Amino acid sequence: MALHFLVDGCGGAAVGDTVSLSGPEAKHAAVVRRVRVGESVTVGDGGGVWFEGTVADVSASRVDVTITARTAAEAPAARLVLVQALAKGDRDELAVQASCELGVDEVVPWQASRSVSRWEGAKAVKGRERWATIVREAAKQAHRAWVPSVSEPVTSKQLLARAEGARMLVLDPTATARLSEVRADAGAEQELLLIVGPEGGISPEEFERFEAAGAERVRLGDTVLRTSTAGPAAIAVLSVALGRW
Repeated sequence: MALHFLVDGCGGAAVGDTVSLSGPEAKHAAVVRRVRVGESVTVGDGGGVWFEGTVADVSASRVDVTITARTAAEAPAARLVLVQALAKGDRDELAVQASCELGVDEVVPWQASRSVSRWEGAKAVKGRERWATIVREAAKQAHRAWVPSVSEPVTSKQLLARAEGARMLVLDPTATARLSEVRADAGAEQELLLIVGPEGGISPEEFERFEAAGAERVRLGDTVLRTSTAGPAAIAVLSVALGRW
């Protein structure tokens, strides 16, 4: 499979045009991946446009690619949204990375009541930027035409406002219903919000508020997964339900 790169704002290019990689992306292509003139690569804009091309020129600061084919992938009608509770260490980041590779369409950082990690002020800005970088690199690794968005961090109250009109699925290891039993229509325009709690779990008060708003409590099998693995596992299950896999 050809190497894949991302170039923001290149979606308007046509066959025969040149798309240039610059900055860190050019350095990664030239120095790390060692692309060569004449090599076939793919380039995306992260917004559905996908190019096939041939490397025309290489330097440490710039790599030019001549476009040989252009396609555009439509955004899915049914969107998978991961609401990931902030967690200590890198557990939330691991969840975000794997979920992006597995097909999530949007990531929402959630300041749950039991989250040990707290995002406030400058830390919230830095945290969101960090997650956006992780998402971008994971999408590139997975050769995704659409790079998932990373929303502003939300509190539980803000999450309920964000979820209005969406279908909420809350992971709960004590739930009776299994996530594998959930049925979803890939052609229906809807959002499936998958809510994953922190290490200490979702509080009873949060469960009550979510259920009052129409959320469904579902579980993944008979075991209890870490917050770093629960989200990605659930995204995989929902990808099957939506016929993506």
